[in-house]
Amino acid sequence: MIRVVLADDEGVVRVGVRAVLATAGDIEIVGECGTGREAVDLVLAHRPDVAVLDVRMPQLDGLGAAARIRPTGTGVLVLTTFADDATISRALGEGAGGFVLKTGDPQEIIAGVRAVAGGGAYLSPLVARRVLDHLSGTGPRLEVGNRVAELTDREREVLGLIGAGLSNGEIAQRIHVVEGTVKVYVSTILRRLDVRNRVQAAIVAYEAGLIP
Repeated sequence: MIRVVLADDEGVVRVGVRAVLATAGDIEIVGECGTGREAVDLVLAHRPDVAVLDVRMPQLDGLGAAARIRPTGTGVLVLTTFADDATISRALGEGAGGFVLKTGDPQEIIAGVRAVAGGGAYLSPLVARRVLDHLSGTGPRLEVGNRVAELTDREREVLGLIGAGLSNGEIAQRIHVVEGTVKVYVSTILRRLDVRNRVQAAIVAYEAGLIP
């Protein structure tokens, strides 16, 4: 079972997210709360696989909580209605492994939790499209397209699987190599695309049309 801590200051949202995750069959909520500070305490107490955090919460916001949770090894999935560039950029900088909109398909929450729990990355498609310009700067499509074109066929395949939210282990099974080889591919891809983490690599994969 994937163990989850859920933090959102709106009780009705927590009820809705809890109901969605309950349909997954492989996800268990081990604690829930309404502030970022409580979320950090719950993570330290329960050591879950994933913390699902709203952005705007009292005492300590979700992104501040993400920064404190990151060293514990628990993955972070940001769940919010606010998809502005500044929020997304800060979330990625604080080490969030995924970003899902409350207004999106509820199944994206399940997909995000599973991806982050497995060490992968997940972004709602709307978020991926919105932040590509912020990631790439001037002339994003041409610049990113050139970077992707410089990858080998195998690296493009791995990039697409990163974008689909697969972990290193799952990618290794898919392309029939050992996990250590996948780690080398991922490191090379991040360097050649000039992105900081696999979340940003997933954004590039969406834009390049590489999602399987």
